[in-house]
Amino acid sequence: MQTPIYYPKAEFIETDTGNKVSRRATISGPQNIILGGKTIISNGAIIRGDLKRAGPGHAVVISLGRYCLVGEGCVMRPPYKTYRGAFNYYPMKVGDYVHIGANTIVEAATIGNHVEIGKNCVIGKFTIIKDCAKIADNSIIPPNTVIPALTLFAGSPGHFVEDLPESTQEVVEAHTKSYYARFQAAER
Repeated sequence: MQTPIYYPKAEFIETDTGNKVSRRATISGPQNIILGGKTIISNGAIIRGDLKRAGPGHAVVISLGRYCLVGEGCVMRPPYKTYRGAFNYYPMKVGDYVHIGANTIVEAATIGNHVEIGKNCVIGKFTIIKDCAKIADNSIIPPNTVIPALTLFAGSPGHFVEDLPESTQEVVEAHTKSYYARFQAAER
């Protein structure tokens, strides 16, 4: 068993579905955000559920799957564009077992399952990241990029580096589950 990661119990809110949300995170428009369960949102993370399309419907702005780890200082905001003179936000969907590193800015349209995004990255508007992809630390992914499944992208601008092994799915799932299991409240 790996070493536990202790956090002060008073600094996190734990929901019925096992989500652990830092009291120091900024969650704007929480009624428009769905957390799938067993998700950790770290200190200083900013999730912008208040940026939504005008008009009825379109209630869910950001949806995160199960076992998502949102690092410290991350900013997640829905992508937007102006079409025929009308400015609109579009929903962001994040799959299960996704790890987003510290200080990363995400404006993707879709992030698949079993995805690792490094720290200090910028994920451009309307980026689509397929299942089991990895983005190296300090990468800048231009808007509208499609990152194929089982690939590693790195650099600024982000580009294909190598194919990832078939075992990536199991490795990322085990990593996110073990991190969640190790993330425990310090009894004080």
